[in-house]
Amino acid sequence: MSNTVKIAAAPISWGVCEVPDWGFQLSPERVLTEMQELGFAATEFGPEGFLPDDAVGRAETLERHSMQAVGGFYPAIIHDPEHDPLPELERELEAYVAAGADTLVLAAATGVDGYDAKRPELDDAGWRTVYRNIDRILDAAKAQGVTVSLHSHVGTMVETQDDVDHILNGTDVDFCFDTGHMFIGGVDPVEFVQKHTGRISHAHLKDVALDRARRVQDGEQTYYDAVVDGMYQPLGQGDIDIESIVSTLIRAGYDGWFTLEQDTVVAEEPAPGSGPIEQARASLDYLTKIVEENR
Repeated sequence: MSNTVKIAAAPISWGVCEVPDWGFQLSPERVLTEMQELGFAATEFGPEGFLPDDAVGRAETLERHSMQAVGGFYPAIIHDPEHDPLPELERELEAYVAAGADTLVLAAATGVDGYDAKRPELDDAGWRTVYRNIDRILDAAKAQGVTVSLHSHVGTMVETQDDVDHILNGTDVDFCFDTGHMFIGGVDPVEFVQKHTGRISHAHLKDVALDRARRVQDGEQTYYDAVVDGMYQPLGQGDIDIESIVSTLIRAGYDGWFTLEQDTVVAEEPAPGSGPIEQARASLDYLTKIVEENR
């Protein structure tokens, strides 16, 4: 069993997102201050533009809030043979090295804004391009001491069970195991964590109201609208067996991060002490309880 359980926060839990028009965007000052107030000592970077772009500025901002850098969500186009994802990625890795971050959460972006647009379809040649680019990204990250975790994610090129199987069978990349996105994509998160524990190097914990998630699965509601409607619940208040998932990983000696990452949309600047901090507090309390029970 792993002795130390590493818990991190993520700016998306405060409504900070790379998708255009995703509600009100809170300032880094407020988000990092509230994370610190809750007792978090580590966070993912959040989307491009949330923290300073330059490596030193990013490191200094986190240091000012006594916050360790975990790394974070990085969308890259890896299915298009005409597009080379490496130059941008190498710039991003410079910021990881400067801030001491160790995990790049790679998402296979479609190249289209938002998570509700129609995805391009991949044939065998398209998948071969994906595999080749993942291998190149793994090599570039490894050279900088950074781990890559592939995030299966709604509205990206890796979303469904079939997509996940392609990645499991066609590459050596480990997964960022996201309880919410796995479920919405049609992958049973409890089954995945039991079968593929060894392929999980990072975890995004979300609890999900399944009735709302099914509406997204069935195409009855957009992902964005479902988030606004409360598809993601504080840990322990939705329908995903978070306790079983976390316990399975801890017992297996999992030594990656557990990132509390509940997509939310903030309509306007909340009053001090209210807003996303309340859900984040409830989730952290629940996770801490599970961790204590598995020590």
